[in-house]
Order: sequence, then C-alpha cells, then structure tokens
Amino acid sequence: MSRSWILIAGIVGLAACAESPEPQADQAPAEPSSLDLSSDSGAQAALELYLARQAMPGRAHYDAVCASCHEGAVEKAPHREMIGLMNPEAILRTVTTGIMVEEASSLTDEQRVEVAEYLAGAEMGSVALADIPQCADDVGLDLSRPPQMPSWGLQPANTRHIDAQTAGLEAADVSALKPRWAVKFPGANRARSQPTMAGGLVFVGGHNAKVYALDQQTGCQVWSAETSGEVRTGIVVDQWDSEVAKPRLYFGDVLGFVYALDASTGEELWRQRTDDHPNATVTGTPTLHNGKLLAPVSSLEVSLAIDPNYECCTFRGSVVAYDVASGEQLWKTHTIFEEPRVQGQNPVGTNIMGPSGATVWNSPSIDRKRNQLYVGTGENMSSPATLTSDAIFAIDIDTGNVNWTWQATANDVWNTACDTASPANCPPEDGPDFDFGCATLLATLSDGRDLVVAGQKSGFVHALDPDTGELVWQTRVGRGGIQGGVHFGMAASGDRLFVGISDMADGRTYDTPDRPGLHALDMKTGEIEWYSEAPNICDGRMGCHPGVSQAVTSVNGMVFAGGMDGVMRVHDAATGDVLWSLDSTAEFATVNGEPTQGGSFGGGSGPVVQDGLVLLSSGYGIYLHMPGNLLLALDTAE
Repeated sequence: MSRSWILIAGIVGLAACAESPEPQADQAPAEPSSLDLSSDSGAQAALELYLARQAMPGRAHYDAVCASCHEGAVEKAPHREMIGLMNPEAILRTVTTGIMVEEASSLTDEQRVEVAEYLAGAEMGSVALADIPQCADDVGLDLSRPPQMPSWGLQPANTRHIDAQTAGLEAADVSALKPRWAVKFPGANRARSQPTMAGGLVFVGGHNAKVYALDQQTGCQVWSAETSGEVRTGIVVDQWDSEVAKPRLYFGDVLGFVYALDASTGEELWRQRTDDHPNATVTGTPTLHNGKLLAPVSSLEVSLAIDPNYECCTFRGSVVAYDVASGEQLWKTHTIFEEPRVQGQNPVGTNIMGPSGATVWNSPSIDRKRNQLYVGTGENMSSPATLTSDAIFAIDIDTGNVNWTWQATANDVWNTACDTASPANCPPEDGPDFDFGCATLLATLSDGRDLVVAGQKSGFVHALDPDTGELVWQTRVGRGGIQGGVHFGMAASGDRLFVGISDMADGRTYDTPDRPGLHALDMKTGEIEWYSEAPNICDGRMGCHPGVSQAVTSVNGMVFAGGMDGVMRVHDAATGDVLWSLDSTAEFATVNGEPTQGGSFGGGSGPVVQDGLVLLSSGYGIYLHMPGNLLLALDTAE
C-alpha cells in the first residue's frame, strides 16, 4: 500500500469520525463540505472519495447488519476504517466463506458484494491481485533434504528453540541480514501461518484460503492448493528418511477442517471437520506424533453472544486425534465433560445454554516419556463455570483419557456481549477473559527436573509437575487483560524461558502496570532474569501498539521477537539487549512484481531460521492490529 493511499485513507477516516448525527425534524442536514478541506487538492479528492463511498448501496446493509460491532462497540471487532484497508475481494471472502460468514448470513449474495465494495471503497476487480509467480518445471521437493523442524513448536516439546547447527546463523552476523526475497499473498491483510522448511521448499498457508509450496531460494511458487477458508495454522510435515518417501503436509483452517496434502504436488489426500458446531475453528497448529495428528479445536461463537436473541452458548473445546494415513478419527476429548443444556433465560427471554467454551487455540506439546500431550484452555462462554476453563490438560496420546487438569483462574465466564451496549447474554460472572492462548511447553532443566510451563493472558507464567499437575511455581510477568499477557508462544533454551507480553489496552482499568515487551525467566525458580521493555514508537498510528503478541523463537543465543508495532527485534538471550531490528512496515519489493508492506507481528506465526535463512510473517489485520501482507526471507549472503 502506497504512502499516498494511507494518507487518503486517514483523511477519509477523519471525515467519517466527523460525520454529523442524523438531523432532527426541525434541523437542516449538516453539509460534509463544512469540513474545510478545499485548500488542499489531495484532501478535497479524499473528501470526494468519502462522499462517493457513503452513497454506495452497501452502506445501508452495513449499517443494518455490521455497524453494531464494527463502530467500536466490541473491543475485538476491527473498526470500519481498518476493514477498509482490505480489498473488496478479501472482504467478500470473509463474509462468504471466512470468519464472518455466520454474522452475514442474513445478507443475499448481491448484498454481500455491495457491503464489501462499500467497506473497501472500490468495486470488485478494481485492484490487481498479482499471484506468486510459478517456478521453472525443474524446481520441486528434494527428498534428500528431510525436514529439521517439521512442527510448529520446532520440537515435540514446543520449546521453539533452534540450535546453532540448524540455524546456520550466529549473533555476530545478525546485523548483516538483508532481504533475499519477499512474497505478497493475493487478497490478504494478514500473514499468520508459520512457514515450514523441508525438501528445499517453504510450506505456508494464506489468508486467501490457500496453501503454498515456495522455492526456499527464490520464493517462486511450486504449487498451491485451495482450502475452505483462511489457513491460520502452521504447516506440519512428515519426517522422512528415504528418497522414495511420499511425505504429507497437515494443517487446519478457520472453518474447522484439518487436511492432509501430498507435499510434492499439493494434492488433497483427506480432509475432516473437527467438530459439527457451525462456529468451530482451528487456530492452533495440529501436532504430529507416532502416526497420529492431534488437532486442537477452538470456536468463534464467543462473538455471536452480542445478539440478545442468540442462544449462547453451545460449543465445547476439544482435542481430536486422527490416523494420518486415512484421516479416520481415533478419539476426541472434550474440555468440558458435560453437554450444554438450557440454564435459564436472558433478560429478553432467549435461552441461556451452558456450560460452554474452554476452547483450545494452542498447539499441543508432546511428552514422549509419559506418552501424554499438554494443551491449555480458554474461558467459559456461558454459565455455569467449569473446573476446566483457563486450565492445563494432560491427555493420554493413545486413548484420549484425561490424566490430570489444573485450573489457573476460576469462574472466568465471559463473552463479547459483556463489553457492549447489548449485554443481555453477558454471564453474571463477567470474567476477565484469561485464556491460555499460548502453547504449553515441556522443559527439561539442568537439575534433571521436567516442568510443564504455560503462559496465560492474565500475565502469569505457571510451572507444573508433569506427573501430577501440581503447581511448582508461578510468576506474574505482565499486567494481563483481554488482549494482554502472554498470547501465542514462549520459547525455552536450557534453564531460561523467554516470554513475550502484549498488555495492549482493552478499555478496562487494571491495578497492575503494563509491562509490554520481552522477559526472561529462570525456570528453576520462576524468577525474572531480565526485561526488555517494548518502546512506544507508534505515534498514533492506527492498530500500532507496543508489546509482543506473536510467538517468539530462541535461536542460538538470540531471541527473535516480533512486535505489534511491526518491528522484529533480535535480543541477546543472556542480557535482553537488542542486537538488530527490522521495521516490517517499510515497503518491500516482492516476487509478485508488486511492492508490499508488513504490519503488526501477531498470531502463532513465529520466526523460523534454518540454514542461514530467516523467515518472518508480518501483518495482522484483525483485533485492532495493523494489517499487512508480507512473508520475508532474509540472509547474510552477498
């Protein structure tokens, strides 16, 4: 996106904010031209663009169906101005097959097109969507180069640590990093699928409901495969040890499907829906272990509670195991053990359903010694509260039986109705929304102990005994909040834990001060060793915030931590000092032939470093963060 368009969009946004209320019967309507912009031709053009946009037929449909959430009433709903940074094709996909399909169900196909064009301020087809160019025919999967880090957590224990041999990058050389290639995904405003390198290729999912295989050296496209919806998970790859192997890829999409594809061709081998609930989704990357694909299941039902006529809520989180060869479901373990039932009525007479929630939006970690996996859960979405929300689960990998659970925050029952002018579905607990969104990790310490370590949106980090689930230590690292605390992923190296803290403002008042940035803890004791505070360089930019939400990665004595301000910072693992940084919101040339920019670093797509190549995913145009569309490869080669 050009700087001139950002300026125009900003002026249009100001004009929208200055829009007068509906006139009373005895008043003349306010004239938008009273905003004295005529002295500047660019501002006048922006005003004319704004007026034309308001006259588009989609405005009435937007006001009727969408405005109640997207005009600031719901903290997590992106504002209209941010949605307008997307192209109409991307918006249309969101309301037809994507994250907002349920909310837009009352609109006809024609009305959805009109809403998309109104929000984007452009007609369908007005923006060129250059695809990623195809590679030459001789570029493909190299079976002599098996994957070194085939999973989201980079190791089964989810430590997100990359050793010196695998990384091929030293701290002394990090300042020499420069772009090797960059990719702009067609029709996207975020890049939140963590790429995986294997066989000389980069496998990555897109906001545009596709999975790509790219050449690791040049970024050209070997193949692409279409999916039902946005792919926000990382891509998991089979291990192989033979040059006649037929490895597969595994991932999930926003509509709750999990897939297996042929890694060489992208051919779909099987797909399964993880849950029958219409709002099920897969956010955390599935984990592969001993012939089983272990998929965490989350939901977007929490946002539907804003409608007082919606019977909130009926979704229960789960983990599902599939046979990787056939896609057959082997077992399914719900995080709430009883099915939802009518619990009463809300103030407008709609049934209250429950218990519900305890979603799982993090990637399972594997404990080979104990043959169990670990996941964390979110809040309950409706009363009654359960003992398994905001909790850590240990689940037997063979049977799906629950070995133990440990709850961090009791009575956390919350949904989006609680922070709006329509709170009919807000439960009486009106909880703090302290999910475990961050993946658990299993750490083996220098003294021989194993610990299950979990970071929470409360700002606390908890260490548990993997045999019993008993608490070993607990440390408050951040303030916490609806968009605060620990979000998507920590990293561990030796006895040291690296914790990114968001602590983004969420409209609530807290007694504890914000502590956004990167923290290091001694896992033997839980004591904080150092804190690198995130600087506030946002200067009023929409969607820009100090702090770390994206998963962080430990790399050979360094920690890569992407900020919500769009800056990737590489820290010294021993001291926290910043060794190097890169502003991803700058303009980058791409293999597509069109320039692109990143945005906020967000979601589970943490940095990946292998054989001297660094892969960064930037852009998080959701939940009040900066949109962007950048997969960037860097190295130190001349």
